[in-house]
Amino acid sequence: MRSLLNYYQPVHWCLIALMSGCLLLNQAYAQQKPAAEQELQQVQSQIKKTEQQLRQQRRQLQQAEQKLQQADQALADASLKVRQTSARKQQLEQESAKLTLQQQQLQQQLAEQQRLLAAQLKSAYSMGQHDYSRLLLNQQDTGQLERILTYYQYFNQARMRQLAKINQTVQDLEQVVAKLAEQQRLLQRELQALEQQQQQLTVARASQQDSIKHLQALLTEQGNQLSYLRQNEGSLQNTINELRRLAELSKDMAGLGAGKGKYPWPVKGQLLQRFGQNRQGGMPARGILIKGVNGTNVQAITEGRVIYADWLKGYGWVIVLDHGAGFMSLYGHNQTLLKQPGDRVSSGEAIALVGASGGQADAGLYFEIREKGEAVNPLLWLARP
Repeated sequence: MRSLLNYYQPVHWCLIALMSGCLLLNQAYAQQKPAAEQELQQVQSQIKKTEQQLRQQRRQLQQAEQKLQQADQALADASLKVRQTSARKQQLEQESAKLTLQQQQLQQQLAEQQRLLAAQLKSAYSMGQHDYSRLLLNQQDTGQLERILTYYQYFNQARMRQLAKINQTVQDLEQVVAKLAEQQRLLQRELQALEQQQQQLTVARASQQDSIKHLQALLTEQGNQLSYLRQNEGSLQNTINELRRLAELSKDMAGLGAGKGKYPWPVKGQLLQRFGQNRQGGMPARGILIKGVNGTNVQAITEGRVIYADWLKGYGWVIVLDHGAGFMSLYGHNQTLLKQPGDRVSSGEAIALVGASGGQADAGLYFEIREKGEAVNPLLWLARP
C-alpha cells in the first residue's frame, strides 16, 4: 500500500501544480479582460467620433454648396435684369433719337410752309390794291373781272391748303414733342433702375466670391478636393448620358464633322487649361478653360438646339447644345443663361454671359465638345486663334 502511495505521490503533486497554474491563468485573464474591453470601447468611441466628424464635414460642405448655388442664382438674376434694362434703355435711346430727328424735320417743314404762306399773302396783298367791290360794279370789262375773281379764288384756296398743312404740321410736332418727353421720362426711370440693379449685381458678385472662398477653404481643410471633383464629374457624366438619349432624337442636324478645325471660339481669351491637363486635385480635364470678362457674351460655335440649361454642381450655370449626329457642345461657369431648353440657336448667337459660377475664383468659360457622350479635345475642332 505504501509503495502504491509512493507511486501516486508525484502524480498528486502534478495535479496540484496544474490546478495552481490554471488558477494563475484565470487570474491573469481576469486581469487582462477589462483592459481589452476598455481598448475596444476606445476604438469604438474613436470610430463614432470620426463618423460624427465626417457627417459634420458633409453638412458643412452641403451648406457651402447651397450658399454658392444661392449666390450664383442671385448673381444670374441680377445680371439678367441689368442686361434686359440695358436693352430697354438702348431701345429708348434709339426711339428718342428717331423722334428728335422727326422733330427737326417737322420744324424745318413748318418753317418752309410758313415761308410759302408769307409769299402767298404778299401776292394777295399786291392784288388787293384793286377795289373788289368797284370791280364788281364795273361791267365795262367782264373778262378782266372774271380773271381777277379767278385769281382771288385761286389764292384763297392756296392759302387755305397751306394753312391746313401748317396746322397738321403743328399737331404732328406737338405729338412728337409729347412722345419725346414721355420717352425721356421712361429713359430716366430705366437709368435709375439700372443703377440700382448694378449695385445689386456688385453685392451679388461679392457674395458669390465669399461663397467660393468658403467652399474652397472647407475642401482644403477636409482634404476632399479629389473626392469633390470626382463627384462633380460623375454628376456631369450622368447628365450627359441622359442628354445623349435626347440628342439621339435629333435627325435634322448634320453634326460638327464638316467644320473640324474651323469653328469660332465661344469667347475670346487666354487658354487657362488644356484638354487632359491635370486640374487642382489631380483629375484630368475633359474640356478647356478660357479666360473671360464678366458679363461678356458666350456664343454658340455653330447652329444647334438647347437641350440643357441649368445649374450643375461644380460647373455652375451650364448650357448644352445638340448639333446632331451625336455631337454636343457644353458651356459652363456662366454668369447667367440667355436661352432655354428647346430654343434653336444660330452660329455666333449669344447663349450666355461669362461668369465664375460653380466655384470658380475668376471669370472664365469651361467648354467641352462631346461625340456620342465621350469628351474630345475641343482645340481640334476650333479655329486657330
